[in-house]
Parts: sequence; structure tokens; C-alpha cells
Amino acid sequence: MTITTEPPASPESWGEVRSKTVYWHDPKVSLEAAPGRTGLEYLTAMVDGEIPGAPIAGLMNMRPVRVANGDVVFVCTPDESMYNPIGMIHGGVACTLLDTAAGCAVHTTLAANVGYTSIEIKINYLRPIHAHTGELTVHGWVTKPGRRVAFAEADVRDADGTMLATATSTCLVIGG
Repeated sequence: MTITTEPPASPESWGEVRSKTVYWHDPKVSLEAAPGRTGLEYLTAMVDGEIPGAPIAGLMNMRPVRVANGDVVFVCTPDESMYNPIGMIHGGVACTLLDTAAGCAVHTTLAANVGYTSIEIKINYLRPIHAHTGELTVHGWVTKPGRRVAFAEADVRDADGTMLATATSTCLVIGG
């Protein structure tokens, strides 16, 4: 699938138009690999490169690097294409990273053929994130697993370990 658009017409004073290429694999491949695997087995297969990551990972330039029962770590390198109008990485980027880490932490606790969806997330933005911030580490962990509802927390830190944002999340457990 290739989607291309022409850059918008703009005055020369705006400078050169910049672009970014995003790559992802057919999400059907990962979805077809899910049945019969626990959440931990499924996410471990992604970390190990046995199955492709979710398309959002390509868009957000993130990848899982560690999964364990109730605990996950992702890394992400933001770039200026994620800037909001005031010259910082948009808060929605941090929210997406936190939602991903918290949700995936819950996923690692689930049996085969059981899913989840976020039903609530609360974010605290502690420090601005810029393109020059560099690689971010996003950690998610389960605070209370459950058969119908599970609770998790997550944080985003820079390379020096400075906390940039935190989240608490509630996930609905589906199936099982």
C-alpha cells in the first residue's frame, strides 16, 4: 500500500518542505499469529522479530525492547514531524506511548485468545519533549491484573532517566 500526497503550496519564506517515510507490514500477519498465544507469548514474538509490530509503531518510530509478565519497555525516537504549533512534541505522542506501554503490560498478563482495550487513561505531562531530546524509554507495568478490568501505570523518560510524563490506565479485558 502506498499513499502519497503532494506537499502543500507554501510561501518561500516557510523554508524547504520536509518529509518522512513510514514503513509497516500487513497487520493481518500479526493478527493471524495471535490465536493460541498468551499475551506474553505474542508480544515476545514481536520483540524477537518473529512477527511484525503494529503499524502504529512505524508511524511513531517506536519498538518494544523488553517484555515480561506484567511489565514492558518500548523505545521511541521522536522527530520534528511530531511537533505541535508551539515547537514541542505533541502531547498526543506521549499519550500514545503511555497508552501503548500500559496496555501492552496488561496484555502480557492475559491468557491465549483474550484481548483488552483501554477504557481510561490519565496523563501527567511533567517536562516538554523536543526532537533533540533523543531516544525515549517508555515503561509500562501492571498494578492490578483482573479477569474483567486491569490497572496499569507507565512513564516516559529521556536518556538521562529524567521522567517526562506518567500515566495511570484502566483496561477492559475482553474474552476469556
